[in-house]
Amino acid sequence: MSNQTPPWSRYVALGDSFTEGLWDSPDGPEAPQRGWADLLAAHLSARRSAAGEPPLQYANLAIRGRLLRPILVEQVPAALALGPDLVSLVGGGNDTLRPSADVDRMARNLEDAVVRLRRAGVDVLLATGMDAVDSPLMRATRSRVGIYNSHIWSMARRHGAYVVDVWGMRSLRDWRMWSEDRIHLTTEGHARVAQAALVGLGLAPDQEDWDDPLTPLRPTPRMRKAREDAAWVRAHVYPWATRRLRGRSSGDQRVPKRPDLSPLD
Repeated sequence: MSNQTPPWSRYVALGDSFTEGLWDSPDGPEAPQRGWADLLAAHLSARRSAAGEPPLQYANLAIRGRLLRPILVEQVPAALALGPDLVSLVGGGNDTLRPSADVDRMARNLEDAVVRLRRAGVDVLLATGMDAVDSPLMRATRSRVGIYNSHIWSMARRHGAYVVDVWGMRSLRDWRMWSEDRIHLTTEGHARVAQAALVGLGLAPDQEDWDDPLTPLRPTPRMRKAREDAAWVRAHVYPWATRRLRGRSSGDQRVPKRPDLSPLD
């Protein structure tokens, strides 16, 4: 069953740092990142090759720090110009970090883009946001993300889109799946999301235990946890807040890592 032949031959990934692949860094943090979308493309291409089909053509236009509107305004038209038959459209995570985010408006804009892609004959893969119930500081975003997720499931049903159920992944409740910044995934986390994407597309995963939780660790002593939280705020929260106050983004001056469709090695 894991050798199901995917029907898609031209896949374009759109989004922010999640889809760019931070911090899945097989070649180092300064090199192009890999991430779940690259891994998904590799899985799809391998199955095509095993069935005697040409390798998958793949592009990734995602750029870290992007809010939903630039993704929809800039990346969606660029993707359509490439003539894909599959597009993953994942955005809004940076918006929902902000208390002022209007998730209903975000969902309307996202749905307009889904309709545009579907009318062009493109299959669309969406993704829910992560459940931040275990993060004391990120938990404040939980209600916004939950409402946004509900919109995503509804628009997927209305327009025949696919969904990666990131919110429902049990394995991502483990902090070992998350990088030091506690916002982006590790290599293992990205690998598991790639398996979830296969499932979301109606394909069998390559690993049956793809969402099994890790063996639990002993609880972290309270004082050690407090020190780790304080170090996290200094190293990651403060720089993010400073960039936001200055109207800057971690993706300023960056360009897509894979702007054109090309065969996947």
